[in-house]
Parts: sequence; structure tokens; C-alpha cells
Amino acid sequence: MRTSDFIAHVTACVAARLSSHRSEVAAIAPEAAPLADSLEAMARGGKRLRPVLAWLGWRAAGGDAASHPALDSLCVSLELFQAAALVHDDVIDRSDTRRGLPSTHRRFETLHRDERLAGDEGHFGTAAAILTGDLALSWAGESFAGALVEATTLHGAEEPLHAARRSFQQMHTQVISGQYLDVLAEVAGPAPDEAQAIDRARRVVRYKAARYSTEHPVVLGSALAGAPEALRSGLAAAALPVGEAFQLRDDLLGVFGDPETTGKPVGDDLREGKRTELVAYGLFRSSADDAAELETMLGDPELSADAVARAREILTGSGAVAEVERTIDGLLETSAAEVARLRGAGVAEDVLDDFQEVSDRLVRRNR
Repeated sequence: MRTSDFIAHVTACVAARLSSHRSEVAAIAPEAAPLADSLEAMARGGKRLRPVLAWLGWRAAGGDAASHPALDSLCVSLELFQAAALVHDDVIDRSDTRRGLPSTHRRFETLHRDERLAGDEGHFGTAAAILTGDLALSWAGESFAGALVEATTLHGAEEPLHAARRSFQQMHTQVISGQYLDVLAEVAGPAPDEAQAIDRARRVVRYKAARYSTEHPVVLGSALAGAPEALRSGLAAAALPVGEAFQLRDDLLGVFGDPETTGKPVGDDLREGKRTELVAYGLFRSSADDAAELETMLGDPELSADAVARAREILTGSGAVAEVERTIDGLLETSAAEVARLRGAGVAEDVLDDFQEVSDRLVRRNR
């Protein structure tokens, strides 16, 4: 099965599962159906990064490249988990768009206006989005439970399945904790020195996004196929640096990307006050005046396009952009060294080739 075929298969599985859940919600009350509708709209987009990495982990452990019910349920679970994270993240960041469409809370604000409902539309939108994210998280857990059952009938190996349960639980704890650290960083003010600023930013990257984007999916896929601990650890070591590089690329695109391709307004990370590694380098490697100017831009919701352009000048002139690019290159080198170890351990060459292709597509991109 080609990667493109697998992605199409996962998309169909997610659509079918959400359609079933929509019927379940509508049976409670037709007016509750928009909860599922909003998730169906979000699920039509996305790269399917996490399912693809789960598939690679599955194949690395000897799983068939074709579809299997355990893998299908895991992939649906990962997509629903991501949907929950994105819905809640957009509420926290007050984001207007996601994947080029209105974010979930904005979607419900529109519903409030169209239906001429009473009360505050902003509060209604936020409340409905929180509930939508909670629902997606619940359905993600349900799908993962199904994946464990199917994997048990496949091989029944207790230790890998226990590891899968632990990884799935850790993923929840890490993402939520990382999200809090991100929120905290926006209001805690600048770190006292560059080293601490980079450490804070990297912890957010690692726990809010990188581990659940790359490490946990590949570990979960391999564990469900019965992989021993050594293989799971090797896959995790190769995947995590790619996840961190992926998020650093997102940080660059958040300031320098094209809204037509990213689906997000340019400069939103600055308006939200994100203390990314890019910003940290900009603050500590600029002149005092430039650093002070950049600092005033962080967290300004009314930041103009001209101000964003000025921030770009500061970040580029300080060498911050070049430093983040060097960091990305270093992370990819670390991943490549781990891939070489996996090759030496006997992981199939086609799996490693596909992993490299995914890595390049995620990090060497402009959206």
C-alpha cells in the first residue's frame, strides 16, 4: 500500500466513525448534531501525520502494510485526539481560523447569530467548542480501547500492549501540561537569559506538540503490532527530533508563512505572545532597542501587518531565523543517526525510506 493510499484509507475510516458518532449524538437531540458536524468539518483537512507514523511503527514491528482493524482504530483515535487538542488550542489562543476555515468556537458563534439565540455569542462559542473538544477526546479513548481489543486478538503479547496503554495515557498528560506551560509562558514575561528562554520554549515544543505528533504515534503503532521495548525505544529516538523540528518549522511559518498556504493569519504567534525559540533568539541577540521593540509586539492582539513586517526584520537581522534553521538541521541529523541504528537492527528498508520521506515532507515545507 502506498502512503497516499493509506492516507485515503484513514480519511475514510475517520469519516465513517464520525458519521456513526453523529447519529449517536443526533439520537440524543437533533440540535446537538452540530457538535459532531464541527468535528467532521475539521477532519476533512490535515496531513494525517500521526496515522502515517503509526503505520510506519506498525510495519517496523512486522505488521502487514495493508489495513488491520487494530491499526484502523488507532489511526482514528489519533486523529480524534488531535482534533480535541486543536479545538481547545484555538479557544485558548483566540484563533479565528483553522486549516483555512473558521475555528470551532467561531463556527458556534456564527450558529448563535444565525439562530438568533439569546445571551453572549462569544461565551456560547467558547462553551460549545470546549464541549466539542471533550467529545472528541472521549471518542479518541473509545477508538483506542477498540484498537487494544483487536491487537489482543492478533498476538496477545501483554508487555507491548501494556506499553501502548501507558503511551496513550502519557500522551494526554504531556499535551495538557505542555499546553499549560505555553499559556504560562505568554504571561510570565521574558526569561532572565537566553539559555533559560530556549529551555522553556523547547519544553513547550516537546510536550505540547512534538511527542504526540511523532513519538507517541510511532510507538503506539509498533506496540500494537507486538514490538519489543528495544524497537519501540529506537523508533521513539528517531521520531522525537523530527517532531521538534516540525514544530520549529511551524514557529517560523507562524511569522514568515503565507496565510494562503498555512491557513492561519501571518503573525498570529506574535499577537498571541508566543515565547518560541525564534522569539527567544530575537530578544537576546538583537540590539537593546530592537529587543525592546520586539517585546512590545508580543501579545498585542491589534498588531498590524506593518508591525509584523518589522518583527520579521528584527528576527532576520538578529540571526534568530538562521539559528532556528541550524537547530532544525541538527535535529534532523540526530534523527538520521537513530534511523541508521534502526537499519542496523534490521528494520525493513522500505519502512525507513517512508520515514525519511515523511520527515522531509514535514520539515522541508512552506506550510
